[in-house]
Amino acid sequence: MPLTASPARRPRLRFDRNELAGAFGDLGTDLPLLIGVIAASGLDSAGVLVMFGLMQLFSGLWYGMPMPVQPLKAFAALVIAQKIPGRVIFGGGLAVGVGMLLLSVTGLIDGLARLVPKPVIRGIQFGLALQLSTLALKQYVPADGLPGYTLAAAAFLITVVLLGNRRWPAALVVLALGVSYGLFFKLDLASAQRAIGVHLPPLRIPQWPDILTGAVLLALPQIPLSLGNSVLATRQVVQDYFPERALTVRKISFTYALMNLVNPFLGGFPVCHGSGGMVGHYTFGGRTGGSVIIYGGLFLVLGLFFSQGFQQIVQIFPLPILGVLLFFEALSLAALLRDISDARAHLLLALLTGILCAGLPYGYLVGLTVGTALYYAMQRGWVGLGK
Repeated sequence: MPLTASPARRPRLRFDRNELAGAFGDLGTDLPLLIGVIAASGLDSAGVLVMFGLMQLFSGLWYGMPMPVQPLKAFAALVIAQKIPGRVIFGGGLAVGVGMLLLSVTGLIDGLARLVPKPVIRGIQFGLALQLSTLALKQYVPADGLPGYTLAAAAFLITVVLLGNRRWPAALVVLALGVSYGLFFKLDLASAQRAIGVHLPPLRIPQWPDILTGAVLLALPQIPLSLGNSVLATRQVVQDYFPERALTVRKISFTYALMNLVNPFLGGFPVCHGSGGMVGHYTFGGRTGGSVIIYGGLFLVLGLFFSQGFQQIVQIFPLPILGVLLFFEALSLAALLRDISDARAHLLLALLTGILCAGLPYGYLVGLTVGTALYYAMQRGWVGLGK
């Protein structure tokens, strides 16, 4: 049974206040990663922002639902931690694109989708919820000290009261609060004026040594997370929220691959789809591709006209507000567990998988592998996780 009722006919694109509110449902995940990789690697910010925006537009138009695009998380974490140079990033992104394309065109991705059971997919989503909520509560909410806590508390109360309100979408009211706070307390007019200027993405040609190095350093650690969250868990969220749309894992992996076959040549950071992003857009009002297109338009404007001062501009917006948005995205992800809550063994397996994903190095590979193995062992009566 789907988790939410869906009309038989839903428009593919709509542009209204709810789509606008939903457009910011994934901002708390994407913005810090993009800032981090630009700062750590010296990537051209125009290329990163413009291509990220264009990929959102592509996804919104292709799917006609809130199927957003996100930076590759494991990939980004390695880039930030090891300060990997841009040429290796682009080579690794191309390697990821080729790998996912092979999985798609050969049909191997379909076999994987049949192999991995639903409780494990729910566990992967729960693991992502744990990571997002930890990030929100430990890093974002405390970022501005006591004023930040006060701001976050106000944003939390607004969201609790207005979440699901179609007339006054919660995200828009919270964002208005954040923008007002940033303009009043943080705006530096001189820095803002220096940031304005037209910039286009640079042309890049990845070289074979960089492709091979990127494949080993970046693509291999990323692919397990991509298979679990970007493809399998995203398809499950589509089934939950849009049961009338028969979307296959092969189609999701194909557009994932296509984006990363284009991105490296124009300075874009490697990207994926993601279950958390779709849940974030949906939670705050997005129901069509319109929310993703609006979101992409924001990054296009930033990349084309404000890329040289990108880091200074985003510092105006208070992190505690992003933390609240991210926290509610995490809650919505965790709530997806409810459709297996009646089966104790399945619920325990999902919780175990999620904790492994969130708590271990290469956790999504470990969680996917251990969770799937335990599921089939339970089916054969070899192990038990409860009755």
